[in-house]
Amino acid sequence: MPPLPNPVACLGLRGSAAAAAATPSRCRAAPQPALYVSRLPPHASASTAVSIVSCAMKSYRLSRLSDAEISGLKARPRIDFSSIFTTVNPIVEDVRVRGDAAVKDYTEKFDKVVLDNAVVRVSDLPDAELDPAVKEAFDVAYDNIYAFHISQKLPEKTIENMKGVRCKRITRCIGSVGLYVPGGTAVLPSTALMLAVPAQIAGCKTVVLATPPSRDGSICKEVLYCAKKAGVTHILKAGGAQAISAMAWGTASCPKVEKIFGPGNQYVTAAKMILQNSEAMVSIDMPAGPSEVLVIADKYANPVHVAADLLSQAEHGPDSQVVLVIAGDFVDLSAIQAEISKQCSALPRGEFASKALGHSFTVFAKDMAEAISFSNMYAPEHLIINVKDAEQWEELIENAGSVFLGPWTPESVGDYASGTNHVLPTYGYARMYSGVSLNSFLKYITVQSLTEEGLRTLGPFVAKMAEVEGLEAHKRAVTLRLQEIEANVTV
Repeated sequence: MPPLPNPVACLGLRGSAAAAAATPSRCRAAPQPALYVSRLPPHASASTAVSIVSCAMKSYRLSRLSDAEISGLKARPRIDFSSIFTTVNPIVEDVRVRGDAAVKDYTEKFDKVVLDNAVVRVSDLPDAELDPAVKEAFDVAYDNIYAFHISQKLPEKTIENMKGVRCKRITRCIGSVGLYVPGGTAVLPSTALMLAVPAQIAGCKTVVLATPPSRDGSICKEVLYCAKKAGVTHILKAGGAQAISAMAWGTASCPKVEKIFGPGNQYVTAAKMILQNSEAMVSIDMPAGPSEVLVIADKYANPVHVAADLLSQAEHGPDSQVVLVIAGDFVDLSAIQAEISKQCSALPRGEFASKALGHSFTVFAKDMAEAISFSNMYAPEHLIINVKDAEQWEELIENAGSVFLGPWTPESVGDYASGTNHVLPTYGYARMYSGVSLNSFLKYITVQSLTEEGLRTLGPFVAKMAEVEGLEAHKRAVTLRLQEIEANVTV
């Protein structure tokens, strides 16, 4: 693979119909060193050429790259939020001022739906009627998600650091939460489960689920089924920045929430970023971006499985990114490429997938140690380790949202029903953020309790530290009590 000149590519990204007026955003280009271009076989027809080119991924060999060039590969197709903020800020402010009326206006403008009521109480809605096989699938997913998340409950533990000095940490739920379930290019009832189940276990009292309505103003029946089963209290029939704003500020019909969860396009993400730094006093789960997966494959990996795993994330949208890391020698890359092209051409969302593949890439690592080192630097949302004896490499993984070990663990099981949560950090934020869990819906409060003996033992040290810092009132809060204790002892 002889190195070619270093082109710099930049893919213009657009969001969903929820912000058609926005200008194209720009990505931050990563260096494109040692680019390898797959050549078509001599017998390929024009139609074959289009298929292969549209589903091609750039290739790099890590041993030929400098440290700077390797680091450059971790850059995602970045969104220029300055232009997105220009579109979103007025929506956020308008919803703050006009409430439900603004939500209805934007829903009519962007989603072409006229709403009678923006918010409905789940208890007022009839049960959703699902096909028995569909119902069973969501019931299994619910049970597994519930089991995994309830296992995250920690017992309350009191520690006596010194005799008479007891400390503990107690948990309380976040009282009101907002759950955003996307519904632009695909409905995602699985996300309703991933967000609502831990909220249900935590005991959140008000749970508002926002999702774009269908053209007739109804809610996707699968989303409704999951919402009812997992204890959602209100459904906000809106998407985009207007939905995030309504939950953050609160409206006449939409309860104000204290924390907002869930994935979304760049307009949803921008609204979350704006509102968490506003007077709305709302927090968010994590920075979120387009879906991504990194697959590590060795010579034992089935090319059909590798291609399917890559495409399972590429089909999310044109701004998704997938990375294939070839570990060691004797991997049949041509077979993987052929499968990607074949499967991509047969996908209903193949156009999205092919655009995502256009800014995705393959890297060649000399061995598993180098492959995992690259993965830790990239910090993927999803990490699939499709190699022989995959479990032995688990302890080397440092940065990833969720990990899938071995040939029989596709990323799809985590997306739907294994029990782990699929709301995960993207864009490399796995270096410092965790995915959504039960803890995401809880607050931790510390409690301490001292006896007289405890204060007599600890108090003098506290008084001395306060004296060093020049905080006399802090010191007296201790010494006055100590004097009282001594006086009582003397009496």
